[in-house]
Parts: sequence; structure tokens; C-alpha cells
Amino acid sequence: MSVGLLLVIIVGAIVLIVKRFLGEPVDARDTFLTPLILVGVGIYSVTRVEGLSGVDLTWLVIGGVVGIAFGAVRGTTTVLFERDGHLWQRYTAKTLAVWAASAAVGFGINALGSTMGMHHDAKPLTLSIGIGMLGEMCTLGLRALSTGIPFAPDKKAARF
Repeated sequence: MSVGLLLVIIVGAIVLIVKRFLGEPVDARDTFLTPLILVGVGIYSVTRVEGLSGVDLTWLVIGGVVGIAFGAVRGTTTVLFERDGHLWQRYTAKTLAVWAASAAVGFGINALGSTMGMHHDAKPLTLSIGIGMLGEMCTLGLRALSTGIPFAPDKKAARF
């Protein structure tokens, strides 16, 4: 992964987190589609790694399970509320704590995987972020659907 792409992903994640701490509308595209796209890009990246081994796949599965679990917990810490007739979300201090714990554990898993021989390119950042967002999507999405409050209109589709 290029340094430029890595920087774009990190800045994008920071912007997303700040927006969610301030509160933002919940729309179906961001909630459901974005994690699936990131996971898809990450899986595609993994399939391009030459010499992928059982060690790589084992650590990918371990990291994936842990990432989904932390994402699911993170999805339970978000406050959902109604504003302007549709659903909004806001991250909390608990959300930040789960993010920090997730990052620390993820770093540990990556370090241990590298020590055990995991190929560096077999752990793309897009996959890690996407898997965490997928876990968050599961719990947050279910919570959002159970409120009965409509999702916000899609910002991009509303422009057309």
C-alpha cells in the first residue's frame, strides 16, 4: 500500500470519527455499503499477495474475528436519537475506549502474526478497517432498524 493511500485512509477515519462525535445522520449507504466495499477491497488486496500461506490465513482469520467482535461492541456504544425526522448517531467516550482497545489489540495481533511469519502485505489496512466497520454495522444496524425511526436520506442521491 502506498504512503499516500495510507494517509488518505487514516485522515478519512479521523474525519469520520470526529463527525460521529459531533453527531451525524445515519444513512443506509454509510451504515451498510461502506464496510462491505472496504472488506471487498481488502480481500482483493489479499488475493494479490504472492506466496500466501496457511500462517497468513490463520492470522487473517484471528484478526478478522477479533476485529468483528470489537466492531460489534463499538456499535453498542453509539447513541442513536431522532433529529429532523430521521435517525442520528453520536459516538461516546465508551466508543473511543473501544476504538483504543481495538487498535491496541490489533497492533498486538499484527506484531504476533509478523513474529510467526505472516507476510506484511497479507494484512491490508482497508481489510482491518472494513472488518471493524462490518462488526459495527451488525449491532448498530440492528439497533437502528429496531428504533423505527427512518434513516436519513442519502446525501449523494439527494443531490441528483
